[in-house]
Amino acid sequence: MYRKKYLFFPGSKEEGCIVGAEDLYAPARGYGFVTEKNMEQQAPLQLPELNGGFVPAPWYRSRELTVISQESTGCAVRQENREIKDRQIPLRFKCDVPGNGSYRIKVVIHAREDMNDIRVFTGRRSLAAYREKLSAGEKWCSEAYIEVCPIIPRGKENAYDNCCIELAVTADNPCLSEVEIEEINCPVLYIAGDSTVTDQSAEYPYAPGASYAGWGQMFPCFIKGELAVSNHAHSGLTTESFKQEGHYRILQEHLKAGDFVLFQFGHNDQKLMHLKAREGYCRNLETYIAECRDKKAFPVLVTPVARNSWRGSDGSYNDLLAEYADACLEIGDKLKVPVLDLHKLSMEFVTELKKEGAKKYFFPSDYTHYNDFGAQRMAAMICREIKRVCGSHSAGYKWLAEQIADTLELWEEPSIIKPLEKPEGFEGNESENEGYEQPERPSEPLLRAEALDMVIRRAGFFMTNVYNDLFTDVIGHEWYAGVVECGLQNGIVTERLCGGRKFRPSEPVTLLDFVIFLMLAYAGRRTLPEQQASPYDDKIPDEIKIYISAACQLGVLAKDGEDQLDGNISRERGAQICRRLKIQ
Repeated sequence: MYRKKYLFFPGSKEEGCIVGAEDLYAPARGYGFVTEKNMEQQAPLQLPELNGGFVPAPWYRSRELTVISQESTGCAVRQENREIKDRQIPLRFKCDVPGNGSYRIKVVIHAREDMNDIRVFTGRRSLAAYREKLSAGEKWCSEAYIEVCPIIPRGKENAYDNCCIELAVTADNPCLSEVEIEEINCPVLYIAGDSTVTDQSAEYPYAPGASYAGWGQMFPCFIKGELAVSNHAHSGLTTESFKQEGHYRILQEHLKAGDFVLFQFGHNDQKLMHLKAREGYCRNLETYIAECRDKKAFPVLVTPVARNSWRGSDGSYNDLLAEYADACLEIGDKLKVPVLDLHKLSMEFVTELKKEGAKKYFFPSDYTHYNDFGAQRMAAMICREIKRVCGSHSAGYKWLAEQIADTLELWEEPSIIKPLEKPEGFEGNESENEGYEQPERPSEPLLRAEALDMVIRRAGFFMTNVYNDLFTDVIGHEWYAGVVECGLQNGIVTERLCGGRKFRPSEPVTLLDFVIFLMLAYAGRRTLPEQQASPYDDKIPDEIKIYISAACQLGVLAKDGEDQLDGNISRERGAQICRRLKIQ
């Protein structure tokens, strides 16, 4: 069985491969550090799924941001002169292994000076261990298990056989003393799912509160036994596309008796008519369960994690995934499969914090995808569910429950942090107002369906193609059916705006209705300004005065009362209003 030790301090008398600060990874060497320099030179190092998932922000990719030094206790990244405060430069080490399979990784950190906020990541930014502080002179040894197997990177069609292991240390002053890699035989827990589960990459300089994360990549740090994790979840996948795009084939080829497979889908299934909760979605999950059992592996269902989604009309929580969660529970009962009810637990977590309080656990301005803090909380919920559900199941599932740590240590409560911002003078192509600068047919009247679509896109709400036939004049196969349903689900479309079960999608929208659409969307994302008197109050019903007041304060309506609320608006006028209002 393969076993190799890497030593990062000079003059060691131990047996192992000595790694110097200048040793950058290259295929010919087979090991070394990963920095901006060799990432720029080697195209394979630029694919996050084939590496450790850390990517320098675009404006730093051609600069020397990672400066490594070798000291008596190991190699380190010194960050006293970093340009970004409260962020970290990861120390990344990569090495080849002889083939696919399970490996135990031991990491030793010997702190030359105090280290704080220490995280050890393995594989594709999968959290292996965390420690709040390491005092000068103190040693810390952590251990993790990883499954090396092929993967289809985002945007690629074929599997890459990537026989490498990368680990990264983040801290205020990260260092690395020893790494030992040993090939072992152990059960593997495979994960199948979408973007809320996948191993998300992170830009650096790194801040956990401003990095996308799926709960699957935070799960390994809570494992205490010999269990390797192999996460095959990918952004945008459904129960159908997971198989169609080849990801399931990789899992099947490596799955063996005694392994486990966790399935969490639903966020993208609900966008497709044929993948409704109790139709295609159920059928696909039942097929996966049968195929896992054919290989004597243990399938586990996970109900879809909740979003931070609220209705703008009354401020109530908007549960968009209840049907899919219920369907999972029904399948579990029918086929005697453990179901981890993450949907229930995560929804309770979000609703207890309320919309504003929950934001610190989500990626900034995102209401579906968690940051590292949120993903760790979701992973802890998964672990408690495994203890609760699998611990009372059959022998194989009980074994899984026994591999979860009895104490799940969580990071301290995060504070809101903004994503990385472009330095002054950096020329970028991104625009907050993309799609609103030059609308097609700018002088034509803006129709109600077009107005709702414009507002929903501006607010960044989750779009659905499922329509429940509430309105008699909305045709299910028309492009705007999903727009109307999204408006209904998020409290943007109200009874006042749509009396008599008619939405009137092809009629020109009035300025008043457009503004109410916009303010209801705003209320679903942010808090409306406190209501004040407006010059339009004598022209409108009392129940909408709060929205018109907000529109005046936010610069959507003229504060002098000159706007004609009952007049129609052009497509260009709608785009101008959207440009002026920052919702996300």
